[in-house]
Amino acid sequence: MTGTLTILGLESSCDDTAAAVVRHQADGRAEILASIVAGQTELHAAFGGVVPEIAARAHVEKLDLCAEQALAEAGLGLGDLDAIAVTAGPGLIGGVLAGVMFAKGLAAGAGLPLVGVNHLAGHALTPRLTDGAAFPYLMLLVSGGHCQFLIARGAEDFTRLGGTIDDAPGEAFDKAARLMGLSQPGGPAVEVCARNGDATRFRLPRPLLDRPGCDMSFSGLKTALLRTRDKLVAEHGGLREGDRADLAASFQAAIADVLVEKSRRALTEYLVLEPARPTFAVAGGVAANQSLRAALENVSAEAGVSFLAPPQALCTDNAAMIAFAGAERMRAGGQDDMRLAARPRWPLDQRAPAMLGTGKKGAKA
Repeated sequence: MTGTLTILGLESSCDDTAAAVVRHQADGRAEILASIVAGQTELHAAFGGVVPEIAARAHVEKLDLCAEQALAEAGLGLGDLDAIAVTAGPGLIGGVLAGVMFAKGLAAGAGLPLVGVNHLAGHALTPRLTDGAAFPYLMLLVSGGHCQFLIARGAEDFTRLGGTIDDAPGEAFDKAARLMGLSQPGGPAVEVCARNGDATRFRLPRPLLDRPGCDMSFSGLKTALLRTRDKLVAEHGGLREGDRADLAASFQAAIADVLVEKSRRALTEYLVLEPARPTFAVAGGVAANQSLRAALENVSAEAGVSFLAPPQALCTDNAAMIAFAGAERMRAGGQDDMRLAARPRWPLDQRAPAMLGTGKKGAKA
């Protein structure tokens, strides 16, 4: 497909309702004309985490408003679009279904092509949206529900080198925040608390560093944090602010150390390909953590590889990455019809064995 594509992207896989308009050139360059994100933090605050039913209902209420606002901000109407791209999975099924059904109605009413997008592909292709990264590049996708090393070879061609066998770092941060009495979402709260802490005070475990390969584990780290916290509470009758800061800093450092060492291993495997423009990129919500970004940038510098990290607004869930991924898929000849289904699970590397087990609905990741 040649010529310019103007795509409306829709995202509703978790607790952010988003719509964006992206203009995609034939040479791969892209421009974000509008990006709207309606968060749900206040709706879930009292529950200590995202409640799927509440999230799904909020998406139903906000999808049309976000789409209308994105088009208005871009100065366009439905007639100016070339397609509708929507997250079709993976994610909380109620939210994904809300987005897919809205996109179907919009596409049918406007007579526009419909493109289903893997939410993970949206994150994994963000370096191409922001910096025009050339294939193949190494991607660390690190978010609330996922953590994996991927070699991105094409818009729908990903090879997984390793990933988490249990909790993702974002999930671990959320649970750690709850254990320490911090607010949600946990990642930003732990990062802020850690700034005043001593990262060397508590020697928390670095799981799986004694084993070869790029697989990771973070559930044991969470358990170690719980036991350390309970010991402090027993000794002092509660968790003091200084203890909390030191715990947060030590926890964050442990996650960074694991990701840094596994990144070194993944870079070694990636560089065997001898890419013309070697690039290591990070994406996903946890990529917003400044301490982690700095550590990964140092690893890249050691290997002589360019490092890319998206701006803060494109780390967390957004629809600009969905619109861009939809455009990339259209360029490769991909398109869907009204049979497009919402998928709670959708691995990027279909050839790799499941990391987190399988069920009736297929591999989780």
